[in-house]
Amino acid sequence: MTNGPSPYLELRNGVTMPALGLGVFLSPPDQTAAAVETAIESGYRLIDTAAAYNNERQVGEGIRRSGIDRAEIFVTTKLWMSAYGYDSARRAFDESLGRLGVDYVDLYLLHWPVPTHFDATVAAYKATERLLAEGRARAIGVSNFNPEHLENLIGQTDVVPAVNQVELHPYFAQKDVREANARHRVVTQSWSPIGGVYDYNRSRDGAKKPLENPVVVELASRHGKTPAQIILRWHIDHGLSTIPKSVRASRIAENIDVFDFGLAPDEIAAIDALDTGVRAGFDPEIVDANTFRATVED
Repeated sequence: MTNGPSPYLELRNGVTMPALGLGVFLSPPDQTAAAVETAIESGYRLIDTAAAYNNERQVGEGIRRSGIDRAEIFVTTKLWMSAYGYDSARRAFDESLGRLGVDYVDLYLLHWPVPTHFDATVAAYKATERLLAEGRARAIGVSNFNPEHLENLIGQTDVVPAVNQVELHPYFAQKDVREANARHRVVTQSWSPIGGVYDYNRSRDGAKKPLENPVVVELASRHGKTPAQIILRWHIDHGLSTIPKSVRASRIAENIDVFDFGLAPDEIAAIDALDTGVRAGFDPEIVDANTFRATVED
């Protein structure tokens, strides 16, 4: 896989993954293909989707429209909770491949831990281990796993997850999760990395979005960058992978333009100090297939 603008992180099985990619959560299907095509033209080589986003078809279309060889694009998708279990997970994986129009994915993740039905979670992960052995997924991992979920899974399976994708931004820095991941050489990947989840009706105490925080705004002025670029650079300087979402061409280009500068240790520490310890998204301890209205389209 040839490097684009983003540096690459080596996963524990030797597969390399771009540190920065395009996320398509909540990207409308009719805008997703164009966003993916634009991102690839801008130098992105990682595209992150999920069965529950209902835009896998459009992700595949955007990749094909880009004209870039499939082998150059790192494709991530995720198994939805309603398909947990061994056989159902394998069927759901086949359906994701069909929608994407690819023969394999680079990374396949369990979308949530579902602690109340963890036996099904373990069975689903064992199915992904088989997909890994078959070469149909180049790497496997999890999403939204707290440290105890990760330890529990590792204790019942053979392959340590390569990636744990979690809500992570300056207001919810997840230091305990990052440390637990690091102990097992699991790459931490940040969703809602700019704190966009605070745009929803789940913000706490009317807190300003991270983009509007005076510390971030001042650093942006100091470096001649945007607040979003400062936050994304903070993720990169912490050794994290990050998948900012946008369907706007200008924002897509802006988000990957973060590799010509770095933050000083005191600047990183100033952003670290913004951590509230309060998540804006859903709590993995209570999420199950009934938490969301999401259904996976055929």
